Amino acid sequence: MIAKLKGLIDAVGDDYAIVDVGGVGYLVFCSAKTLSKLTAGQAAALQIETHVREDHIHLYGFSDVGEKDWFNLLITVQGVGAKVALAILSVASPEQLLQTIAAQDKTSLTRASGVGPKLAVRILTELKDKAGKMAMGAFVPAAVAGAAPMPADGGGVMEDVISALVNLGYRRLEAFEAVGQTMREQGEGADAGTLIRLSLKRLAKDLTR
Repeated sequence: MIAKLKGLIDAVGDDYAIVDVGGVGYLVFCSAKTLSKLTAGQAAALQIETHVREDHIHLYGFSDVGEKDWFNLLITVQGVGAKVALAILSVASPEQLLQTIAAQDKTSLTRASGVGPKLAVRILTELKDKAGKMAMGAFVPAAVAGAAPMPADGGGVMEDVISALVNLGYRRLEAFEAVGQTMREQGEGADAGTLIRLSLKRLAKDLTR
């Protein structure tokens, strides 16, 4: 079983790279983010996930272990195969995926090819607890680590404030980050009106940066 390849990049395609290792060219399927870091003729090392099937052997390559871990987590969801998992990783880094799942932001997931609203909801639902365990690893975005926890039943002041900001035209993910940071500063006892006002102020400040 191949776990890592280190060699010269022979070619880079739309969804693959060919890695020359000692004169043998390995075809490796990668996300757009990993492919953007590869250049033909230059040396590179890729973490590899090998999938063996009756009719083929496919190699999937990743620029780091974090991306590989998320690939393996995504394909545990029904309806998410290797191709869709790579499409998701092409539009979102592991850190961004963690934020997206914490915010239950299905819109961000539907930017990936092959992910419709229903599949996005399934991914968010099935990975909510698993992603929380992965958050204990090396990559924990500050916005998530510092945010107040989302109520388990989806209700509460935090969800009301996020919904209000979304209705005002903000994306759910940026609303989640702003409200989470504001609640951390103000405490969970802050009323919705105060949280909306301060979160809007924070969002406006971010736009001017």
